[in-house]
Amino acid sequence: MERRATNMGANGSSATDDAAPAELDVESRLTDDNHDALKLWLRMLSCTTRIEAQVRSRLRTEFGITLPRFDLMAQLDRHPEGLRMGELSQRMMVTSGNVTGIVNLLEEEGLVVREPAAGDGRAYQVRLTPNGRRAFKRMAARHEAWIVELLKGLGEHERGTLLRLLSTLKAGLSTPEQT
Repeated sequence: MERRATNMGANGSSATDDAAPAELDVESRLTDDNHDALKLWLRMLSCTTRIEAQVRSRLRTEFGITLPRFDLMAQLDRHPEGLRMGELSQRMMVTSGNVTGIVNLLEEEGLVVREPAAGDGRAYQVRLTPNGRRAFKRMAARHEAWIVELLKGLGEHERGTLLRLLSTLKAGLSTPEQT
């Protein structure tokens, strides 16, 4: 398995650069002298990268869709009334140009509709179409099954413990002295 660096293009596709084999990922640079916090960070990053690569591949193979398009549809699924383009950009933490490209493609496929936002002639509201909602529900169910499968190496107790520990970490990252 290879480690790949990906960059999302404006159209929601990803450019892929071949990198070193997985054995030579970021964790391989660690030594016994490195701080445990650095080791933990790189281990979490490595796991996240591997899971994301599997999800990207499975979405592409099974549904012919990219992860950014899936993510945009997930945002819209949580907000049936729709979201403004700027809100989508903020929620997805990508540029408005990236959101526009993704929305254009999803609109061409009949999965989303873009309408002028009420009260602001310059803004657009985007929402899932009925077809888009049905398609997303199918993808979301498969996505959840994949995540369950990918985390099967952890038992129920271990998952609970890890979830609590990561919640504690996340809360600590939100404090002003950490930013």
